[in-house]
Amino acid sequence: MVSPNPAFLPELRARGLVHQMTSNELEGLLQTTSLTGYIGFDPTADSLHIGSFLPVTMLMRWQRAGHRPIAVVGGGTGLIGDPSGKVNERQLLTRDALQANLEGLRKQLSNFLDFSGTTGAVLVDNYDWLGNLALIDFLRDVGKMFSVNTMIARDAVRDRLHQREQGLSYTEFSYILLQSYDFLALYDRLGCRVQLGGSDQWGNIVSGTDLIRRSRGVEAFGLTQPLVLKADGTKFGKSEQGNIWLDPARTSPYQMYQFLLNTEDTDVVRLLGYLTFLELDEIAELGVATQTHPEQRRAQKALAREIVEMVHGRQSRERAERTTEVLFCGGDWRSLAAGDLEQAFAASPRSSLPRSALGTNDASLVSILTDAGLTPSRGQARQGLATGGFSLNDEVVKDALRSLGEVDFLGGRFAVLRRGKKSWHVVELV
Repeated sequence: MVSPNPAFLPELRARGLVHQMTSNELEGLLQTTSLTGYIGFDPTADSLHIGSFLPVTMLMRWQRAGHRPIAVVGGGTGLIGDPSGKVNERQLLTRDALQANLEGLRKQLSNFLDFSGTTGAVLVDNYDWLGNLALIDFLRDVGKMFSVNTMIARDAVRDRLHQREQGLSYTEFSYILLQSYDFLALYDRLGCRVQLGGSDQWGNIVSGTDLIRRSRGVEAFGLTQPLVLKADGTKFGKSEQGNIWLDPARTSPYQMYQFLLNTEDTDVVRLLGYLTFLELDEIAELGVATQTHPEQRRAQKALAREIVEMVHGRQSRERAERTTEVLFCGGDWRSLAAGDLEQAFAASPRSSLPRSALGTNDASLVSILTDAGLTPSRGQARQGLATGGFSLNDEVVKDALRSLGEVDFLGGRFAVLRRGKKSWHVVELV
């Protein structure tokens, strides 16, 4: 029998990861009893994103503290949609799209949890029980336990009811009952007594604990964490290109590394506590370094290092670090592999140059700079080259008659042009 770590809840508090608990009794149980707890994941895409990485790390912490984690992918509730925090009703997924999303989430979650031993993780799909519910039985046995008066007083419901144009469909209104039934089903099947989740799930979690107490006569518990927000109140996890995904096909390790490296000083120490497993003393030291030497970005580098390695592995993290070092701290760009360059410049404007064009006027820098929009005319391109206003592969070019040759293409594929510090264009040899 695994002995739970009595320091688990105090450490969560020290990291700022305790928002609300349904009962103080949970604190004592966590110190003496190995408990089973779950978190639900909404299958709106076939990949999790960095904004939903906190619940993943919460299940990891739960397991490492000697408790049994359950990851529930919402194959049933995903067909309905959670109204919490939503202004509009989401578009309902088809079963085929939902199934593809479920497979993607299962694969990702399996990378973070240990499925062996007495506290081995369990991965379940709530469609397994919700898909077989008989409507009349559900209304008699579950629906009667809920007060409509209480349900419409919930913020997520009340806000939508007051929006005349959108309102709230009965489909979404039923979500509270379905998620509560999830908790009951997990208690019956796996002895689950704790639901973990973001603070926006508090109402749904309380409804689940009430349902178990009233229908089974057993005390169940809820424990919520703060939402991962930036200091300005916006959600963490979005870049100019959209979500930062855990799937490397959607967001490369280098792109994730850069996103985390650019975290604001006002957010980074809190995110280290939320999303990494660094010791609290080390996080405090990084916080001091951020205040005294912010230009070193030690905390940001630690955040990027820890998360990218957890998500993508050590080798990918090392390549992202090395690419960053070479591109931004001085180094030989030619030492980078084509794949690393592909990741580094994935979001940069790009054009292609046929190999047959080498040696012709189409390969001249004047033509390419103008066609790429880095300068408005060929005349200004010549003038800019003559005064050193452009660089090729991080080296200033002053020859207005210069053309691209095979030797200019890094990794045999890419030539990188830049005007000033921030205007980039990548030419790919095809």
